[in-house]
Amino acid sequence: MTLTDTLALHKEEFSPLFQPDLTPENTLMMDFSVHNPEMKSIDFKDIEGLNRFVFKKIEKAGKIYGYGGYMEDREIYRRSPLFSISPQEARSIHLGIDVWTPAGQNVYAPLNATVHSFANNANYGDYGPTIILEHQLGETTFYTLYGHLSLESLQNIKKGKVIEKGEPFCQVGNFPVNGDWPPHLHFQVMGDMNGKEGDFPGVCSKKQEMDYRRICPDPVVFFSLGK
Repeated sequence: MTLTDTLALHKEEFSPLFQPDLTPENTLMMDFSVHNPEMKSIDFKDIEGLNRFVFKKIEKAGKIYGYGGYMEDREIYRRSPLFSISPQEARSIHLGIDVWTPAGQNVYAPLNATVHSFANNANYGDYGPTIILEHQLGETTFYTLYGHLSLESLQNIKKGKVIEKGEPFCQVGNFPVNGDWPPHLHFQVMGDMNGKEGDFPGVCSKKQEMDYRRICPDPVVFFSLGK
C-alpha cells in the first residue's frame, strides 16, 4: 500500500490544521502557476505588493483562507537564487500546499506526533522557521513539514517532544522572518526524509518531479475541501 493509499484510508482520523477548518465555503483556491496570466504582472520581489495581491483576492472572494499549489509549476521562484540549479535549470515545481492566512494563526497537529527536527531556514525565499513532525499510522511512518512559521514557534520545541493530535504547536509567521513571503503555511507530507533534519525540499525541478511525487503525496486529504 502506498502512502497516498494509507492517508486516504485514515482520513477521518485527522484533526484540522486550522480553526476553523478549511472548507469550500471559506477557502479560495489560488493559482500561482506559470499558466495564470496574472502572474506576469506581479513583481515578486515587492513583498508588500505581493502581500496586498494575495489578501485582497481572498477578501474580495469573501473567504478567510487561500489554498493551493501542489505540484504547481510556479513563476514566483525565479525571484531567489535559492531555487536555481543552473542557468538552464530552476526548481519551480511546488511539492506541498500553501494555506494563505494572517500571521499569528495557530496551527494544530493533525495526528499524534513527535518532533522529528526543526530549524530556522533563514535564506531569502526559504522556509524561515520550520518544524517537521513524525507520525505513525499502523506500520507506516511518515512526516509533515510546517514552513514559514513565527520565530516564537521554535522557542519551546525540541527533538522528540510529543505533540498530541489537535494540539496547537506553532503559528504562521510574518515577513521578513518567514523567509520574506506573505503570511502562509507551507504544509508538506514526506514518506522519507532522505536523511535531512529541519529542512526538506519544498520545490523541485521538472526533471525531479516524478521522484518527488512518489515521496511527497498530495496533502489535500488533511483538509475538508471536498476532493
